[in-house]
Amino acid sequence: MPSPSTETDVALIGCGIMSATLGVMLKELDPGLNLHVFERLEAIAGESSDAWNNAGTGHAGLCELNYTPERADGSIDLAKAVKVDEEFEQSKQFWTWLVLQGRLDPGQFIHSLPHMSFVEGAENRDFLGKRHAAMDAHPLFHGMEFTTERSVIAQWAPLLMKERHDDGIWSATRSMLGTDVDYGALTRLLFNDLERQPGVALHLGHEVADLERLDDGRWRVEVKEMKSGARRVFLAGFVFIGAGGGALPLLEKSKIPEAAGYGGFPVSGEWLRCLNPAVIKQHHAKVYGKAKSGSPPMSVPHLDRRSIGREPALLFGPFAGFSTKFLKHGSWLDLPSSLEWSNLVPMVEAGWKNLDLTKYLIEQVRLKPEERLEELKAFMPSAVMKDWELAIAGQRVQVIKKDPKEGGILEFGTELVAAADGSLAALLGASPGASTAVSIMLGLVPRCFKERAASPAWQDGLRRMVPTFGTHLAADADLIRHVRGRSHKTLGLMPPVHQAERV
Repeated sequence: MPSPSTETDVALIGCGIMSATLGVMLKELDPGLNLHVFERLEAIAGESSDAWNNAGTGHAGLCELNYTPERADGSIDLAKAVKVDEEFEQSKQFWTWLVLQGRLDPGQFIHSLPHMSFVEGAENRDFLGKRHAAMDAHPLFHGMEFTTERSVIAQWAPLLMKERHDDGIWSATRSMLGTDVDYGALTRLLFNDLERQPGVALHLGHEVADLERLDDGRWRVEVKEMKSGARRVFLAGFVFIGAGGGALPLLEKSKIPEAAGYGGFPVSGEWLRCLNPAVIKQHHAKVYGKAKSGSPPMSVPHLDRRSIGREPALLFGPFAGFSTKFLKHGSWLDLPSSLEWSNLVPMVEAGWKNLDLTKYLIEQVRLKPEERLEELKAFMPSAVMKDWELAIAGQRVQVIKKDPKEGGILEFGTELVAAADGSLAALLGASPGASTAVSIMLGLVPRCFKERAASPAWQDGLRRMVPTFGTHLAADADLIRHVRGRSHKTLGLMPPVHQAERV
């Protein structure tokens, strides 16, 4: 039997980067708000935001080739790369604001690290050359380097060329604007900051069991303590479901009309993780390749240097698998229990139209250790089995939704689903995820707090946190230089002028 109810202004479900970012923003806009945060695990950032589980560590559109497709006329479409880079610049501004207040230590979560693209063959060389020319001409990406010289690639990333004796054509680009971000560390820092503020309570080891909208517009949030099974009820004016893969079942419990037709397709991830410190020391870049023809965007291979808990790490992948769990620590019944009449048709339609994804997952699941090593050796010829181990990453739940023309479609991005009255919002999807948390919340606040967000006080607050809020950054080269210079200096990153000097 639930205990008497507790009233709160805001209920945040999930202790990941999304809830942490939103919580900090809302407390800045209205310090008097009461916030209760619920997490089913006993740790903060235990699922997708954890650095070992999170495939995205500073996505800025610098090296991800699937963000810059080639048009039919041979030109390069930069739209998605520009959007992602603008969003990441907003993240850096938000973190800069917190650092300047003494609330974050940037050395604990962000570092400069070159971002590279690396391809083989004449056709891919020509594509990469055109991509480089288009990006270098854009003020957001100016200063990017391009080479077809093996000796130069070996200087940028020695492991890519060490023991490479083939006669293939290899090409690469490099941007010194790249960063590595430990989103697990950042999430914990943000929640530590939140906990020091009055009116904020974190409930670890507590699972939201039910959601119900009351006649007065508030939400009845029933919470179960995982250890004892005891239940409590919270009455919240606003609910945010930022539970990663677990967001879909909770969104379905809300029964808001806007949730009808949404489904999810879970994909598990795996990494080859380097065990040899001597090998790790030789690689200082994030190197992205090109997905095989017909493979989904999630299959883009990369050799990824990271700093996790201030310790260097080297990962290669990701490799995909299939699990019916929506969370790494979830239930095998997550997928079947998410099926409803409203999403059954979209799920079937999307599945039928994405048989290539099913084929890809089957192939990935059947990979032998030697086959995984061969994929790594295409990037890093000197790799040997004893230096690497297979590590399980997090779960991604790709969005499936109704489409008026196609019935059901599978999407690989993120999507914010909100009630018409703004009293509840849920974030679905996976990529680029954490890197766009600030941008997503800058969109959520005006959507869910419409009247208050339009007030001069809240507008000033949003621009205090993110000075370019409401501005099209990509259209103003002078503003890019000013904002980026301020962010990089405050966050201890490589000065952007270093990038310009390389041209």
